[in-house]
Amino acid sequence: MNKTMELGHRIHLIDGHDLGVPGRTGTYVLHEEQLTIVETSASPSVPYILDGFKELGIDPADLKYIIVTHIHLDHAGGAGLLLQSCPQAKVVVHPKGARHLAQPSRLIEGAKAVYGDQFDTLFHPIIPVPEDRLITKADGETLEIGPNCKLRFLDTPGHANHHFSIYDPVSNGIFTGDTLGVYYHQLEAAGMSFCLPSTSPNQFDPESMLNSMERIRNLDVDRIFFGHFSVAERTSDIYNQVEKWVPIFVNVAEETLNQGGNESEVYRRLYQVVQDYLLERQIPTDHPVYDILKLDLEVGAMGLVHYLKKRK
Repeated sequence: MNKTMELGHRIHLIDGHDLGVPGRTGTYVLHEEQLTIVETSASPSVPYILDGFKELGIDPADLKYIIVTHIHLDHAGGAGLLLQSCPQAKVVVHPKGARHLAQPSRLIEGAKAVYGDQFDTLFHPIIPVPEDRLITKADGETLEIGPNCKLRFLDTPGHANHHFSIYDPVSNGIFTGDTLGVYYHQLEAAGMSFCLPSTSPNQFDPESMLNSMERIRNLDVDRIFFGHFSVAERTSDIYNQVEKWVPIFVNVAEETLNQGGNESEVYRRLYQVVQDYLLERQIPTDHPVYDILKLDLEVGAMGLVHYLKKRK
């Protein structure tokens, strides 16, 4: 079975099998003079990345840049471990995220609060990134990775404050991490281009998320490369989904809490709203996408409750 997908525009996608699930989190390979990847996922994904390199005929020693859109462990947790196999590589990160990759104790603490007993299975080991192998890129800064390719970094908070998106002029595409949410590529076969906001704790902010989305929309890109997972080319559908669902998520959570409900009730109601939407579009309840939705909405409910309590 192929470990990689060819996406055109000199980009491949390696499936990292995050959480043990295929098609969940991926690593994008940009075949440029300075070989570059975007996202590592968590440490258990690193063997999949190295297998993907082998399939693509890449020597890990040739890797120059590992870009992480933000420092959540399902996007950057494997960076320290991957560096051990890639002696020339440096990690490119948002200025607010660098110190946490160098000293990941707070990242570990935050993930343990969310994932509890599953933490080791999902994320171990988390290895610090040496400071001399970190590069930060602020809003508007660029990174030249080839004679015809200068990547541009955009500060895009909303999911997290330490989040940037990366504009690639060669594909006229943008790597958005979690800024525009999770793309449920499993529904493409049903003719749907469907995504939902990623509202995980603890820096979700709906206004920032919508502002970041607007900024990306104004770039007029041809394709959006999601952290979860794969590429969407019907970009206007994505922007419409983000605009639609962000206020719905906040309103459902707010109403539930105002009626005395808790986090579990927020999750139950969110799931019901999304399920009803999909059923209206003839997606049966035994479709595998629902298992992934349960996981995402459970964590999303935590972030919504955290945001609303903090706002008070």
